[in-house]
Parts: sequence; structure tokens; C-alpha cells
Amino acid sequence: MTREAHQLLTGTCDEGSYQGQLLIATPVIGSGFFNRSLTYLCHHDADGAMGIVINQHLDLALSDLLEHLDIETVSDLSDYQVLAGGPVGTEQGFVLHRGGPKWEGSRAVGEDLSLTTSRDILCALAVGDGPKDYLVALGYAGWGPGQLEEEVSGNSWLTVPADRRILFQVAANDKLAAAGQQLGIDIDLLTAQAGHA
Repeated sequence: MTREAHQLLTGTCDEGSYQGQLLIATPVIGSGFFNRSLTYLCHHDADGAMGIVINQHLDLALSDLLEHLDIETVSDLSDYQVLAGGPVGTEQGFVLHRGGPKWEGSRAVGEDLSLTTSRDILCALAVGDGPKDYLVALGYAGWGPGQLEEEVSGNSWLTVPADRRILFQVAANDKLAAAGQQLGIDIDLLTAQAGHA
């Protein structure tokens, strides 16, 4: 885990924090990595924020990643795609999963949710002994002090409480629309133009 991600995750959560929320990218973010992204916010306080993008996958199967790490697999993980978790620390792996922090590099990031960065969880997944519900990502999204608050107030992001079904059961390509439905909106009908009364 990068030093910045570790520092963010080990802090305490402030009142008014977006931790545990899904960040829905609006059309204000017209291009770049975060265009049409959906991010689970693992941590947010006065020192900044850290999250994992959950709807963009890499052209990399989990089985290939494990093979690259010399982890022998028993389970067939060739259909499981690794996510592009964010533009920061793209060589760093993260596993967002259900359950408490029982692995070596685990930290609680929500009610019954943990983020793990240690090899032991990958070894467990390889033999079918890991958590049932999980997402594997390379990289993370990070914001400096006050940056996320500024972006939310500038309408770059909508927030909604994280739904476990969206996190773990909805296909990556459908997650953004499903999160929008929680707010009662069609993401595809949003516009970057602000309305004036």
C-alpha cells in the first residue's frame, strides 16, 4: 500500500464524511479516468479521501494476475476481471470484500466491509478459501484535504449510500446505472449544464 493510502486509511472518520458512500461521476467530469466512474469511498476525513473505482475493469483476469504473482490457483478465476481501482498507485493491489479485517493487511472501511492489501487474501482466493463477496483492483483514487468536498459542491459527484448488491452482484458495466437508480435518476439523462431559476 502506498504511504498516502495507508495514512488516509489509518485516520479517523469525521462527522459529515462521505466514507461508505458511492461517488457517482456526473457529466461535469467530461473526460479522463473518472468519466462515468463509480467509486466506493473507503475513507474520508479532514486529511483527504481514498476510494476504489468499482465499475472499470482492466483487460486482466484475476487468474492471470495470480499467475504473475506466482500464486498457484485451484479455483477457476479466468472469468473474473481485475478492476482499474484508480489512477494512483496502479501497481498496488486492493481487495474490497465483505467481512471484518481478518487478513494481515485488512482495514475496516464500512459496516461489514474491509479493504485488504496483503498477499494472504490472494492466496486464499486462489484456493477458494477467501471471502465470498469481493472485488480485486489495481490502483486507487485519492483526494487531498478539502478536494473531494470542493468537487462535490461543484457538482462533479453525486453521493449515495453504498448498496452491497451494487458492490458485489451487479456487473461492472451496470453499476453506474444501478447507483443512479438508487437516487431515482437515469445517469444517461444527466447533463453538465447547470440550471438557473
